[in-house]
Parts: sequence; C-alpha cells; structure tokens
Amino acid sequence: MAPTTMFLIILLHLWTIITSCTCSSASRARLASPKFPAILIFGDSTVDTGNNNYINTLFKGNHYPYGKDFPGHVPTGRFSNGKLVPDFVASMLRIKDTIPPFLHPKLSDDDILTGVSFASGGSGFDELTTVASGVIPVLKQAHYLKEYLVRLERIVGEKKAKKIVKEALVIVSAGTNDFCFNYYDIPTRKIQFNISEYQDFLQERLKTFVKELYDHGCRNIAISGLPPIGCLPIQITAKQESVEDRSCIEDENSDAKTYNLKLAGLLPKIQALLPGSKIVYADIYKPLMDMINRPRKYGFVETKRGCCGTGLVEAGPACNLLTPTCDEAAEYLFWDSIHPSQAACEYLAKYLEKELYTNNSEAYFM
Repeated sequence: MAPTTMFLIILLHLWTIITSCTCSSASRARLASPKFPAILIFGDSTVDTGNNNYINTLFKGNHYPYGKDFPGHVPTGRFSNGKLVPDFVASMLRIKDTIPPFLHPKLSDDDILTGVSFASGGSGFDELTTVASGVIPVLKQAHYLKEYLVRLERIVGEKKAKKIVKEALVIVSAGTNDFCFNYYDIPTRKIQFNISEYQDFLQERLKTFVKELYDHGCRNIAISGLPPIGCLPIQITAKQESVEDRSCIEDENSDAKTYNLKLAGLLPKIQALLPGSKIVYADIYKPLMDMINRPRKYGFVETKRGCCGTGLVEAGPACNLLTPTCDEAAEYLFWDSIHPSQAACEYLAKYLEKELYTNNSEAYFM
C-alpha cells in the first residue's frame, strides 16, 4: 500500500474518533441541559423555603427540630424536617438542589439566575388570611417578582432576563390556609359566602394573580390544587369528638375535591386568554390520598399524626427544641400537624415530575 494511501486511512480513522467523541460529548451536554433555566415559587408554607425568617411574624420554621434531616441538619425556615416539594422538583429537573428564599440577604448571582421562592408560610389568596399573622399574601408575592426582575436584569441584561423568566418553571401552591383560617376554624368568610361561592371567590383572586405573573413575563405555570384538608392531623384533632378518632373529616375533603375540579376546569380558560402561556393543574390530592390509604407502599407507619410532639396540634412555634420527635420521620406522612415530611415531599415531587414534566403527559410544558 502506498504511503500516501496509508496516511489518508490513518487520518480518516483519527477524524472518525474525534467526531465520535465530539458527538458523544454534545449528546451528554444535551442530556445534562435542564428543561427550564430557572424555577420560581409562590404560595404558602408548603413551598416557603425561608422567607418568613425575614419578616415580623410568629409563623416561622427556623428553629429545631425543623430541618433536622436537611443537609447539614440545620433549620432553614422550611416547615419540614428536610426538603420541600419544590426543592426535589428543582433537583429532578437538574436546575439546582435547593431553592433559596428571595428575602435571604445574601443571595448569589447564581441563586437569582436559577430561581427563588417568594412563598410565605401562612399565606393565601384571600387578603384576610394574612391579616393577623403578618405574612406575605400571595398577591403581594407578585410584587417581589418585580424586584427579582430588576436584580436579574442587573446580572444578565434586560433581554436575557426576559428570556429566563419566559422559559422558567413557575409553581404556585396556596389555598389551604384560606379555608382553614377563614371558613372552617375561624368562620369569617362563612358569614358572607356559602362554600361554593367562597371557592369561586378564591379562584377569581387566583386568576388575577396568574394574570399578573403573565404580565411580568411568566409563561410556564403549574397551579397546585388543594390537599385532602380533612386529613391534616390538626383538622382531625379540631373536628373529631375524640382524640382517639383519627378518621378524616369528609366534608372538608369533599370541599377540596370540588375546588380542585373547578380549578382544573378554570386553568385552560385562563390559558386561552393569555397567548403563549402554558398553565397546568398539579394534582396533589390524589397522591396524598394514596399515601393515606396505602401507607405500606410508601414505607409509612403513621399517616394521621405528625412526627413532632404528640402529632395532634404541634406546628410552627409549638414544634420547638423542647418538643420530642418520633424516631423515624421517614415513616410519617406528616412532619408536624400540618406539613408533610421530607419523605412525603419527595414522593409528591416524583409524582408531579412524572405527571407534569414528561413527554407522556398531556400537560407537558415543552
């Protein structure tokens, strides 16, 4: 074989190897690229990663034993023993491992670029929900989004900032406090509305909130429905005649299901009014009821009491350094009398990731 021919064969072989490696690297890069550049969170204590630490309220989770299973075993302001659903979602979508609160005084540029939580524990869509507690109403959280946009523009410029927000995943989780604080436990709104009217009242406020998010550039929005409110340990304790009776309050669960049906029907109508938006319903009722009805499937031994204290009433300041906790929080659906444990949050995140962010879902964002 002529030397020139041999040289060409060797050169071609090397080119094939280089091209193969380059394509393989590009393929890996595509796999590692997240679907969303950032994640933005709004709502109540189910998604508050620490904003209440920085406002004047008693509704805080910045003390032990909150955070006992969080990386570093430190209380962060999350109302859980560890991570929350949005933390797990952000990790599953390869955005980041945990979501910082927007009010944290030492946010890095990367924190801003990849998203924050604006949520506030104890919040709701109804302005009455936050009057006594002093927490941040959901509608006011949209005002903080304006401040976020200013900071984002300082880092990457106006054009890039708008692109990030447009492509970001937005999660909204609120409503439970509205019913508990204003209708069931303190019946302020019950004087004005029957239950159906109050559901509609809240969803009108939700509609206003979503429109404001849209006006600020958000396009991919997931709205969480209500959980089975009547199965929250604190609601069972408040409504059942006997402490030993830990059966769910069916009227409250029925109300939650009706609200969710209305919400699932409303969101496509809102989407139709907002060109270019994708607004989807996130069902948390179904997976939580499955955990309650089939606890062994998830490794739970207790689903009607929280891990903190007696598990009947403790939450927030009542779940503190002096309060004993269960040995294995992962065996409890609820961490305190209101909030899911880290284990339950992880199961919920996996369910939502499967339902909302995969190609097999009708609600797929991309």
